[in-house]
Amino acid sequence: MKFNIKCFNFKKVYIHFCFLAFLNIFFSTENIRASTLSVNDIEISTPFEINFDKNQIINEGFIEAFDRLILSIAQTKDQKIFNNLSINIIKGLIETFSINEEKFINEIYYLSLNVSFNKKKIFNLFESQNIFPSNPIKQNIFFLPIIFDQNKNEISLFSESYLFNNWNLNHKKYHLLNYILPAEDIEDFNLIKLYSNNLENYDFKKIIQKYELDNYIISIIFKNNDEIKVLNKINFNEKENLKNLNLNLNLDQEKDVNKLIASLKELYEDYWKSKNEINTAVKLTLAISVNNKDYLKVSEFEKIMKDMDLVYDFYIYKFNNKNNFYKIIFNGSPDYFLKIMKSNNYEFDIQNQVWIMK
Repeated sequence: MKFNIKCFNFKKVYIHFCFLAFLNIFFSTENIRASTLSVNDIEISTPFEINFDKNQIINEGFIEAFDRLILSIAQTKDQKIFNNLSINIIKGLIETFSINEEKFINEIYYLSLNVSFNKKKIFNLFESQNIFPSNPIKQNIFFLPIIFDQNKNEISLFSESYLFNNWNLNHKKYHLLNYILPAEDIEDFNLIKLYSNNLENYDFKKIIQKYELDNYIISIIFKNNDEIKVLNKINFNEKENLKNLNLNLNLDQEKDVNKLIASLKELYEDYWKSKNEINTAVKLTLAISVNNKDYLKVSEFEKIMKDMDLVYDFYIYKFNNKNNFYKIIFNGSPDYFLKIMKSNNYEFDIQNQVWIMK
C-alpha cells in the first residue's frame, strides 16, 4: 500500500513537471516568431465597375503599406532602392493583415487595411542591399524657427512668420517627428531680439526648459535676398549637433517657403533615423538562463524579447525542471543589451557563458 502511494506521488510530480514544461514550450512557441512592423489605416478607394477585383484592391493596399513602411525606416537616400518591388515579394514580407472597414458609397468602394510585416524578413531585405534600417520611434520635438533678415536687420518670430504658421500643415503618416511649436511669448521674443547679433552662440535654454522636452531643434534662417543660410541646432538623445544648409530660395514667395519646410523636415527625419539605426550586420548571440518556476517572470521576459526592436530572434534551446535556456540574437553590443534590460528592471550574473537572470 505504501509503495502504491509513493508511486502515485512520483507520477503526480512527473506529470506536473511535464505540464509546466509543456506550458513553457507552448508559450515560447507563440512568442519566438519575429515581431512585426505594423502599418495601420491604409485607405484605398476605387470605382465599383464590372471588372471590380477585390484581391487587386487589397494588393494595392499592400503596396501602399510597404511604401509607407520604407518611408518611415529608410533614410531618403536609400528609399528609391525599394521602388517597384513586385507584389509577390511584398506579399512574402507580410506576417498578417486585417480589414478595418469596407464600404460602398455612390458606387465607390472604400477599403481600410492594417498590415503587419515580418520584421526579420524586412531586416534581411535591407541587409541584402547593404542598408541599415531605423527603428521607427515616434518622438515629440520642441521646434523653434527664427528668420533673420540680414538686409533689414529684422527678426520674424511666431505667427508673424509664414513658416511658423504652416510648419505643422501637411503632416505625413510616415513622419516620426511631432513638432511642438512655442506659444507666443513677449518675454521670449525680447530675449531672442536681445541676442539677435549672436544667435549662433546663444543656447536658448531659458526658452526650451519651459516645454519640458529633452529633444529640440532651433532653426535659425538667415535671409539675404534670394539666398538663405540655415543653422540647425539639433539636440536628440542629449547630444547636440549642428546641421547647416545653403539654399537659393526667396522667402517672400510662399512656394519657396513650402520648399524650405519640406527640405528641413526631410533633414530632421533623416537625422532622427540615423540616431535610431539598427546595425543588422551585428548579430550577437547571447545565452540566458531564466528560472521557469516563476511563470509570470518568464512571460514578461519573453514579451520584452518579442517587443525589443534590436532582438533579431530568440528561442529556448533547452530546459530542465528549474530553468529555461534562451538563445538571443541581438543587433548590438552586450553592454547595450544589459543597459536596455536594466531599464526594464532586469539584472544578470554574467560571470559565465550562460548569463543567469537574477
